[in-house]
Amino acid sequence: MLRRRVNAYDMAYIELGEGSPLVCVHGTLGDFRVWSPVLGPLSRRRHVLALSLRHFFPEQWDGVGPDFTIAQHVDDVIGFIEALDGKPADVMGHSRGGHIAFRVAQRRPDLLRKLVLAEPGGDLDASLSPDGAPSDPPSFGTTRQTYTPIAERVSAGDIEGALMMISKIAGGPEAWPKLPATVRQTWRDNAYTLLGQVNEQRAPFTRQDAASIRVPTLFVGGTETPGNLPTVLRALAAHVSGARVEIISGAGHFMFEDDPVRFCAAVMEFLED
Repeated sequence: MLRRRVNAYDMAYIELGEGSPLVCVHGTLGDFRVWSPVLGPLSRRRHVLALSLRHFFPEQWDGVGPDFTIAQHVDDVIGFIEALDGKPADVMGHSRGGHIAFRVAQRRPDLLRKLVLAEPGGDLDASLSPDGAPSDPPSFGTTRQTYTPIAERVSAGDIEGALMMISKIAGGPEAWPKLPATVRQTWRDNAYTLLGQVNEQRAPFTRQDAASIRVPTLFVGGTETPGNLPTVLRALAAHVSGARVEIISGAGHFMFEDDPVRFCAAVMEFLED
């Protein structure tokens, strides 16, 4: 494990391989370990840098402080990329990390060569919502409504109960016991970050946001992913100019865990095209 000082914070990361940089951004309850199933194949042809966002493992955060926000994490990823060798990097984000990667591409397209979004997490405003009704109002109500009862469980010390609740969002009613033991432990290690997500200020995606992306973009999804994530993927992909879409049959939201072979094949084909 390595560390890099970014915005007065020591970001932990791991790196493997040589060649063009590929920066990997994890999602909710994750850290650099979530990419383990695909680090080997991807690092054969890329310099892979998998980072842990501010307050995630290996930090043991208590959930206190104002700096757990989408904006702060976007700033940190930008700072991390800026500290590389000066060449544009490929950036890959999953779930909440996909949202962060999307915002990095919006703000600093000069830092990116290509963008991979594995079911980016977020809500749609009225301009992108299929029924014309915003799924998340300007007050970020949906995000707060989703995470408040989960955070209350964490605050009460019921970590397992909180993680069971959030696993239903990403994987359905019986998801928690089906997760690999390594993934469940990663979630436990990062459980207190759920306290931060209540007030993370995640703005909804707009059609203007999607149209502003000028970096070549690949969206990756799984046929078995429940909830609104597939809807968000389709809506964004329809309005990001020239976007490609790869849906992995039989895989869920953690498609790189469910089918790392097809995931890596799709990503590398896009990056090397």
